[in-house]
Amino acid sequence: MSEPAPTTPYRSSRYTGYTSYSYLEAGTDYETFELAPELDRVPGYDLGLDAEQEERTRRLIQDNIIISLHDHPQVFPNDMSQVREYIRTGREHTGYLGLSRSGMTAVFDNLMDGTACVTSKSGWKFDDIIYDIGMRLSDIANQDYVTIAHNLDDIRRAHEQDQLAIVLCLEAATPIENEVDRLDILYGIGVRQMGIAYSEANTLGSGLKEPGDGGLTVFGRRAVKRMNQLGIAIDVSHSGDRTCLDTFEVSENPVLITHAGARGVWPTPRMKPDEVLRACADGGGVLGLEAAPHTTLSEEHIEHSLESVMDHFTYCVDLMGIDHVAFGPDTLYGDHVTLHDVFATNLGVHQAHVGPEYPKMPYVAGLENPTECFHNIVGWLVKNGYSDEDIIKVTGGNVMRVLEQIWR
Repeated sequence: MSEPAPTTPYRSSRYTGYTSYSYLEAGTDYETFELAPELDRVPGYDLGLDAEQEERTRRLIQDNIIISLHDHPQVFPNDMSQVREYIRTGREHTGYLGLSRSGMTAVFDNLMDGTACVTSKSGWKFDDIIYDIGMRLSDIANQDYVTIAHNLDDIRRAHEQDQLAIVLCLEAATPIENEVDRLDILYGIGVRQMGIAYSEANTLGSGLKEPGDGGLTVFGRRAVKRMNQLGIAIDVSHSGDRTCLDTFEVSENPVLITHAGARGVWPTPRMKPDEVLRACADGGGVLGLEAAPHTTLSEEHIEHSLESVMDHFTYCVDLMGIDHVAFGPDTLYGDHVTLHDVFATNLGVHQAHVGPEYPKMPYVAGLENPTECFHNIVGWLVKNGYSDEDIIKVTGGNVMRVLEQIWR
């Protein structure tokens, strides 16, 4: 694990060097911070591929639509003690450089809405979410590499034109409170995927850290119906088990688990039990494999790494079928471990990770940031003998297929 992460894009890119908010005067129009590097913040991950495997990996990424079902492609302060101050400015930076080297065609960008503390210490406020989305859209409008995806044609077009498509997402519907029409507002400004609850219960249902799970509420059922009508993809990654099962039952469209793993591999509330994973697949849904620090661990690979995550991958493929598994690495640019520490109360990190003891790692080796994830995921699949057909499915094809049924 000593070689540097790849810094040459696997597909040609239209990226020309734009950095966030550079249409303004730094230090005058907005407060500046020393940001984490987008490339080579940690040592690269050596998969030990031979030349033929390297070339096959390159070809698979170059030729196909590669989708992250869940990530946070923002750049955070190098000093994470400044993160709340940084967020309160309302100007989170997009990692354009890092994304241009990632090989991805599209990324489901989850906007850090649980930490959107522009006006509140607790996050999840509707006004803050609108502020966050509007500011990001303003920045994106000033460059021509990243584009916003509202439908599948936008993703296909991004692939054809050497761009990267961002799908705007919220990890929970908490900001809508008891106002179902807020779903229409969020859809109107571009949101195309939304979670039911994030760890804590809300007006829709229960989060996974609650001591009890009452399932999907009456209002939650209305919200699910509205999301179906609008064509918003529904996510239950952070919902309680009963709420997940209720959502599968109520939704007319397939439901996503955008970033989680298998409780059968690592027994914590953050992982999903076999019953939930099977029900997701039975309804036509897709699971994205999670890789945020100290989530998808395994007994065989207790130090969190690409290998730990792929233990969950092989288990879930056997359980759900290859057509229902994808990747939602849940990475960002900066020190993700310390971010979890800073926002432990907001995000319910400790309650979600209750289970076997594990060593705290400084980062997830091989899946530390959005730039390196799919180079290493595809390389691992190549090295371990998966067919081109199956690799194309789990790195984008399955997501595109399910969105055909969900998006209008």
